[in-house]
Amino acid sequence: MSIRQDNLGVTSLARALTLRTAGYESLLGNMHSQGICLSKLTHCWVRCVFQLFGSRIERLNDRVVLIADGKKIAKQGHKMPAVKCLHQESDNHSKPAFIMGHSTQAVSLLVNAVNSAFAVPLDIKIHEGLVFSNRSKQTLLDKLIGLIGTLDLPEHYYLVADAYYASGRMVNSMLDSGNHLITRVRSNSVAYHPAPVKLSRNRKRGRPRKYGNKVRLVDLFRSATKIHHIPSPVYAEKSVTLKVRQLKLYWRPSGVLVNFVLVDHPRRGRIMLMSTDLDLELSEIIRLYGLRFKIEFGFKQASQVIGAFDYHFWMMDMTPQRRWAGNQYLHKKSEKYRNKVREKMHAYHVHLFVGVVAQGLMQYLSVCHTELVWRTFGSWLRTIRQGIPPSERIVAMALRNCLPYFLVDNAQTCNLAKFIIENQDPDRADNLGNAA
Repeated sequence: MSIRQDNLGVTSLARALTLRTAGYESLLGNMHSQGICLSKLTHCWVRCVFQLFGSRIERLNDRVVLIADGKKIAKQGHKMPAVKCLHQESDNHSKPAFIMGHSTQAVSLLVNAVNSAFAVPLDIKIHEGLVFSNRSKQTLLDKLIGLIGTLDLPEHYYLVADAYYASGRMVNSMLDSGNHLITRVRSNSVAYHPAPVKLSRNRKRGRPRKYGNKVRLVDLFRSATKIHHIPSPVYAEKSVTLKVRQLKLYWRPSGVLVNFVLVDHPRRGRIMLMSTDLDLELSEIIRLYGLRFKIEFGFKQASQVIGAFDYHFWMMDMTPQRRWAGNQYLHKKSEKYRNKVREKMHAYHVHLFVGVVAQGLMQYLSVCHTELVWRTFGSWLRTIRQGIPPSERIVAMALRNCLPYFLVDNAQTCNLAKFIIENQDPDRADNLGNAA
């Protein structure tokens, strides 16, 4: 996946190595194989990430930093399970408001890379589109919590997410597991001051009051005397001063005291952040949330460079899905039909996970072998910024250039090189096959 020049599904994998026709069928069978246990592979991948990146992993108060977000993948297949009508909330007018596709959720680990950072993907799953039981009450938030739980992380973490994940269920789940959530809250959010403590002789019968006066968070920007000015801790911002205010208030959806940070940016406007860690400094809350966009950049690289989302697996026995339809309800279908849907979903998740591993290893080469990548990528860039590691596209070019030499030098010693050479089609092999 890292050396192919086009992202056209499994066929591009066969073209990248000039495999025989049987190689394409084998790759399809591999994607659909039930012998692949994704849960075990995920645990292995998480351990590899923590071992490979080591001290480069962003840590704060002995906690790693996770970034979570959703990704909507456009798909037009009428015989593809889990494809449904999705609404896109974006300020980009080039994107349509509604698309047909797969709705996924992903979790990434924040890693420092000299003067930059990477969101190294840990896992991604399709979380919408299928209803196997009409009794199921799971929401997308529950599924994301379950996804993080299956990672079996070796350390506690801060989870950074956007306003969609600012919910009481998410906050309470993080606190119950000993972790913390950093997120943005919506502009119409309200909070409560702690109730004043009354003396014992003046107390009435019943439980003491927990909530005091109600306040709209957006109104707190008006108090000029309580607003402080600090240099912007946001990534890649210099000579920018922020107006900030920090308060510890009760948030009714979670029923606990949380840390609110109000930020007034001179160019980007106002934003209200929330952290469940009451001792975390406001500058760190702003800095970590400012790095949330790294997962968006990772989605772009996975789509345009690696092609992790370009799978085309149709289920021929599937009842065709109508355009602009919603969830596919399967509780009235036969068990044989439901199992075929599960097999096809497994193939989608295998392809997505292969993309996760490919992107993570390319990021490892970029962060830990920067000079070697720049020496071997074999092309030209107008600007190479010092201290900024190469992108996944540069790493892909370097790997593509090194592949023929890898096959020639290791044809007799490396099992992978021997396997590729033995399965190549000599009639279709270009300079890659001839060199080998």
